[in-house]
Amino acid sequence: MPSLVTDPGIIHYETYGRGRPVLLLHGWLGSWVLWRDTIEVLGREFRTYALDFFGFGESGVVVSSDNAERQAQDSFTVPTYVEMVNQFMERLGIKKAPLIGHSMGGTVSLSTAMRYPERVVKVCVIGSPINGNSLNLLLKLSGNPTVASIFWLFKGRGLLLFLRGYSYFMARDGRAMSRMITKDVSMISVESFFQSIGTLRETDLRPRLDQIRMPTLGMYGKRDIIVRPSENETLKQGIPHAQIEWFPDAGHFIMMDSPERFITTLRNWLVAK
Repeated sequence: MPSLVTDPGIIHYETYGRGRPVLLLHGWLGSWVLWRDTIEVLGREFRTYALDFFGFGESGVVVSSDNAERQAQDSFTVPTYVEMVNQFMERLGIKKAPLIGHSMGGTVSLSTAMRYPERVVKVCVIGSPINGNSLNLLLKLSGNPTVASIFWLFKGRGLLLFLRGYSYFMARDGRAMSRMITKDVSMISVESFFQSIGTLRETDLRPRLDQIRMPTLGMYGKRDIIVRPSENETLKQGIPHAQIEWFPDAGHFIMMDSPERFITTLRNWLVAK
């Protein structure tokens, strides 16, 4: 279980393979486990790194007594995760690499490409919100501390019960989705729950998309009930050179619903000049 100490906190990650580095970033309520099958395939040609964001999986922030209140307010935000990716690459000596992000991870990937363009070779987003208004109503409400506290009644058991049922609408294999998300959610706190989705809800990358000069890939599923599928049009309007791949039979978790086409598309895009 490799980990890395940075200024904000401890980053847990999994790495596999040899070759050029590739970073994989998970979405809200997730962890590196989302990429388990992906890193096994990409690891045949690349050195893959799948990170856990602060507050998710095994990664955690280090809160000092001197500025505990400020840290509690911004430990689990998109800007913090951008800096987390930057420090991760710096500490491991990764000068530049493609960033591949699912959902919130894709929003972080685009934001990193804007903030640190010298670090990003290519950027891929999968079902990612460009504008926070594209999130479904339930996710928007989850960013409210009061609503989040309701979800967290009985130590989060109500949330877990809801997600077990909702999983069957999020992915074709509802049972596998339920097992994964139940394990991931059991490892997060109420703060990381509502802060991360709250900052994602407030994010709007549209005014800055023209800063993205590197090759860009957007994958979106027609059956996505988490993020409006029309975000693929938003991405294309802001980044005209972006390659858009449309998955008519997939939802938010394209890597689970259309695994063969997903990995083939991703691998071909990575090796293309």
